Amino acid sequence: MATAPTLEQALTDQAAQRDAHLIEWLRIPSVSADPTHRGDIQRAAQWAMQRLVQLGLKAELIETSGNPLVFAETPPVPGGKRVLVYGHYDVQPADPLHLWNSPPFEPAFVDGNIVARGATDDKGQLLTHIEGLAAWLATGRTLPVQVKFLIEGEEEVGSDGLEQWLPQHAEKVACDVVVISDNSQFADGQPAITYGLRGIVAFELFVEGPASDLHSGVFGGAVLNPALALSRILASFHGPDGRIAIPGFYDSVRALSPQEREQISQLAVDEGQLCRQLGVSELFGEPGYSVLERRWARPTLDVNGLTSGYQGTGSKTIIPAVASAKFTIRLVPEQQPEEIAKRVERHISAVAPPAVRWRLERGHGAPGMLARIDSPSIAAASRAIERAFGKRPVLIREGGSIPIVARFQEVLGADCLLLGWGLDDDRAHAPNEKFRLADFHRGTRASAFLWEELGNVC
Repeated sequence: MATAPTLEQALTDQAAQRDAHLIEWLRIPSVSADPTHRGDIQRAAQWAMQRLVQLGLKAELIETSGNPLVFAETPPVPGGKRVLVYGHYDVQPADPLHLWNSPPFEPAFVDGNIVARGATDDKGQLLTHIEGLAAWLATGRTLPVQVKFLIEGEEEVGSDGLEQWLPQHAEKVACDVVVISDNSQFADGQPAITYGLRGIVAFELFVEGPASDLHSGVFGGAVLNPALALSRILASFHGPDGRIAIPGFYDSVRALSPQEREQISQLAVDEGQLCRQLGVSELFGEPGYSVLERRWARPTLDVNGLTSGYQGTGSKTIIPAVASAKFTIRLVPEQQPEEIAKRVERHISAVAPPAVRWRLERGHGAPGMLARIDSPSIAAASRAIERAFGKRPVLIREGGSIPIVARFQEVLGADCLLLGWGLDDDRAHAPNEKFRLADFHRGTRASAFLWEELGNVC
């Protein structure tokens, strides 16, 4: 009779199969923003559910007002912790396609990385937890905790379906700890546990002028150009030093404590290297704060897209009838999307030129979050990561947003462990998105060890 492998043996033996699963999932173009990919969304959800069924979990697809959820669970463990693993199977659009070095949904291996849309955000990182569980189950040992999976297909477009579903089904996903891997390490070779995220609120501003495009030679000087009016409004959002100039914007921003500023200052950043990595000549931002403080713990407002007038080959001398801009605000904890949206609208009303009409449409929004850094769960995760990566993780905040995290804290009352295996140059949301294979496997090991470490703190 064959002897069941140890956890270390199972993790090693399953490595090639793990890579194959990652490639198979990444080939599904599950773009939630594009309705033409609705069938691919369904295929990606089915793929995740079937992989969990293969492991012997009780799994199901749950229909929502949007894309389906995948839910699965192992048997309850009397007296043991309940761990909810959250992730998403939807991905960003691949545009602009011409900037990819290989087809975005044909995974390529380049310099130790797997390159494909969704590699790091979030299929690859989520898969580490499924494959970590696969290795544990291969040992034949009883799990010391109950593991639940909740995988959604709308994270990239606001999580509306999950937002609506969660409060009515909180008992189904009730847990002591939520585990999420949809972020990054602090630096190459330095793993991290993230205890804070910024929130977000999205907008699109439309500025309208004449009833149709006008000849700029005939009407120029007599009609206010909507593109120029839009530019004035956008420029009014910031002072020359980068500080946001919307009245009352900072009223609810909690000051960083001296202890937290000291903790962040201990994390070294080579600003020259960062400039080279980003392709900029110098860094810029709100005065009085370090680059990490500005990226992690201060609110920001950024224009994400601008549209107006003729953009084809050559010139077309017009005054465009309409100009528009998409912009997002990253919120820090205690800033609320509704209140900030009201302040933005009041500000635009005060500064918009009367010669144009404007309309502000609001998109998705979510508050920021902070987790307890002294929880037993964070201590357990730190031990698991150190076993897998060979280095103790540091505690960090991140500037990105995972809208559902604050809702998990509110509805489930659970600790949230944000365990990122990616790197900050993985180009999530950009062409040539990647995930280092070594970190994919280290993340899988850390996940497998996590069940044991969490079991020890029951």
